[in-house]
Amino acid sequence: MEMAKSLHDPSTPGAARAGKRERSFELSLPALVKGLDATGRKFEERTAVCGISAQEVSLRLKARLMIDSRVTLFLDIPRTLILESPLRMVLSGGVVYVRLEEKAEKTQFIIVRLDRGFRLHPNSAPPA
Repeated sequence: MEMAKSLHDPSTPGAARAGKRERSFELSLPALVKGLDATGRKFEERTAVCGISAQEVSLRLKARLMIDSRVTLFLDIPRTLILESPLRMVLSGGVVYVRLEEKAEKTQFIIVRLDRGFRLHPNSAPPA
């Protein structure tokens, strides 16, 4: 009885939360974010990704954004044992969640719903 119960339990706490949703990875990748802020002005800000899945990315920005703001993200993917050389992934999407952080930096926690397409480039030069 106890063994049957343990076979159906998820092996990790995150698996229970994810259920049928796609996996989300909590990691810190350097990123450059470009877009239009809440006032309609162009902005460009360096930050780090807090978490990423195939559908969404979360991050913190000083730039003020609104729901449905469009952004482009340039993620720097480091070299690993499997990845021979570093890459830059270019993603775009729309903001679906904004929360003002109460920290001294006055940042916003942002979640971006990603578009389906993305581009990969060698990471040898800074993004345009």
